[in-house]
Amino acid sequence: MRLLLIGAPGAGKGTQAVRLAEHFGITHISSGDLLRQHIAGRTSLGTSIRGYVERGDLVPDQIVMDMLRKPVVAANKNGGYVLDGFPRTVHQAQAAYLAAKDLGVAVQVAAHLDVDHDELVRRLLSRGRGSEDTQEVIDHRLRVYEDQTRPMLDYYAVREKLVVVNGARPMDEVTWSLQVQLQRVQRRLRA
Repeated sequence: MRLLLIGAPGAGKGTQAVRLAEHFGITHISSGDLLRQHIAGRTSLGTSIRGYVERGDLVPDQIVMDMLRKPVVAANKNGGYVLDGFPRTVHQAQAAYLAAKDLGVAVQVAAHLDVDHDELVRRLLSRGRGSEDTQEVIDHRLRVYEDQTRPMLDYYAVREKLVVVNGARPMDEVTWSLQVQLQRVQRRLRA
């Protein structure tokens, strides 16, 4: 299964991605984790993207697609992937689809973790990652999500299968709901 998780910052994508990867025996690929590793490791990529991440802006498409290409292809050879953090715009989704389609690794199903604004702010303030999680950066990141990422839901509802889950529920309930819905999709993909 090739799965994309969509949700605002603080929706629980990382947590659910780890759980889904384990449940379905697929690889979890987090663009945010990869970007943070490059920043922490002070690689040339990390140096070039640091400002984007600190401001809460999106890292340029081509940089992220180049960074993800190798992990996505490798994961597909090992049964599939759950991708969180990219794409974040309809334009990125279209470009990623064209690149992934040629490689035979395009997303098959998208899952949206739907969480209301106030709960997202509460979660992000409580995790306190430093410069990424100040009130100003959180507000900016949530505006960017609403303006640029939320429109992807319509794109994926037409292009692939879109599963929507109430991500504000307790973590185990969210996991259970995702697993049940994705198992149905997986059966249809195999049919």
